[in-house]
Amino acid sequence: MPPEFYSIAQVADILGVSKETLRRWDNNGKLKPQRDDGNNYRQYHKSQLEQFEQAQLLFESKWAEEIDIKPSKKYTMLELFAGAGGLALGMEKAGLESVMLNEIDKHACATLRKNRPEWNVIEGDVSKVDFTEYKDQIDLLTGGFPCQAFSYAGKKLGFEDIRGTMFFQFARAVKETNPKILVAENVRGLLNHEEGRTLETIKGVIDDLGYKLVEPRVLKAMFYQVPQKRERLFLVGIRKDLIQDTNFSWPAPYTRIMVMRDALKKGELYDCDVPESEGQKYPQRKAEILSEVPPGGYWRDLSDDLQREYMKKSYFLGGGKTGMARRLSWDEPSLTLTCSPAQKQTERCHPDLDQTRPLTVREYARVQTFPDSWNFSGPITAKYKQIGNAVPVNLAFAVGRSIVGVLNQLEALKVQHQKTCA
Repeated sequence: MPPEFYSIAQVADILGVSKETLRRWDNNGKLKPQRDDGNNYRQYHKSQLEQFEQAQLLFESKWAEEIDIKPSKKYTMLELFAGAGGLALGMEKAGLESVMLNEIDKHACATLRKNRPEWNVIEGDVSKVDFTEYKDQIDLLTGGFPCQAFSYAGKKLGFEDIRGTMFFQFARAVKETNPKILVAENVRGLLNHEEGRTLETIKGVIDDLGYKLVEPRVLKAMFYQVPQKRERLFLVGIRKDLIQDTNFSWPAPYTRIMVMRDALKKGELYDCDVPESEGQKYPQRKAEILSEVPPGGYWRDLSDDLQREYMKKSYFLGGGKTGMARRLSWDEPSLTLTCSPAQKQTERCHPDLDQTRPLTVREYARVQTFPDSWNFSGPITAKYKQIGNAVPVNLAFAVGRSIVGVLNQLEALKVQHQKTCA
C-alpha cells in the first residue's frame, strides 16, 4: 500500500518538478505542505496529491497483478549491444530465455560469461554477425543501439539509407530474424535528437520492416523498484500480422519510490546490507571539501570560499551545475549513475557524512538493482563503466512482464485456433 505522507523530495520526484517549484506552489497556495507538530517537518498527505495524474498512477497501480505475469510457454529472445547484462537479466526474471547476446566490449562479454556460462555470448562487431539462423526462431529482439545522427537530404529515409549507423545493425537483425516483438531502449535525448528527425527516421524504418510501433515512452526507473532517477526511452514494436490480436500495456509503477536506503541497507530490495567491495577514492583535498557537503546537497551548500576553490572558473558561469560536489541522500533515489562516480561534473558521493567517498562497485550495482551474486569483470574503471551504462535490472523486469503479457495473448489465440481447426 502507498504511504499516507510524502516528503518534499518524494513529491518532487513523483510529480517530476523541482523542489523550488514546490516552494513556489507553497507560497502561492497551489499545493501547501502540512507541518508535523512534533518536529515542524513539512510533508504532504496522499489526498493532496490525488489531483495529479502522476500520483494517481502510483496510488492506483496494478503492480500486484502484473507481478504475477508468467510465461505460458518458453519464450526466447536475442539481444544486441548487451553490455553487462542489465536488460537481459531483467528479461530473464520476467521468464524470457536468451538464445544469443552480442556485445563488442571484451570486459562486458567476460561479465556475461562469468555469470551465465550457458548464455551464447557472441563477442565482436555487430556488423560482422549473421542473424539469419534465428529466422522465425525468436519471440523477442532487444537492444540499446547508440544514438547517431543520420544524413538528411530532404527525403524520407528508408532501411538502405541508414547504413553506417548502429540502428541499421539493429534493423538488419530484425529483418533477418523476423521476431514477434522488438524492444529498443535509448537515452531520453533521442526524442529531440536532430530536432526529432532521428526518431522519425527510426519510426519509419520500423514501419517499413513490418512492425507497428507503440508510441515511444520515457520510463523513469524510480517508479519500477529502482532507487535511481534514471530515465530511458523505450520503443516497442509488434509485428503487423500479429498486432490486431494483442493489447500492449506499459508496466504499472510500484506503490512507492525506492531510495538509497533501499539500495544499501537490508530491507525490501536486498536481504542484507551492501557487501564490501572495491571502490575509487577522492584526492585528499577534494575529500576535505566534499566532507562539508550535507546529505542531498551540492556545491552551493559549501562556504563561498570553498565554492570558489572547488568550482574554479565554473563558479562564474550560469546554470545550476547540480551534479557537482553532490552528496547523495539516504531518503532520496540516487541521481542517474554515470560511467565514473568520481568525475567532477557528476559526483555521486556516499550519503553518510563519515563516508566521504564515491560509491563502491557493489553499491553502484545495487543502485542499478543487480543482484549481489552478479560479478563484474575487468579493471575497476571497466566495472564502473559497465554498471553505469546498464539498463536497471528491475526496470527491464517490469518491461519484460509487459512483453510476456503480449506473448501470452498470442499463444492463447494460437491454442484456441488449433482447437477450432481440430
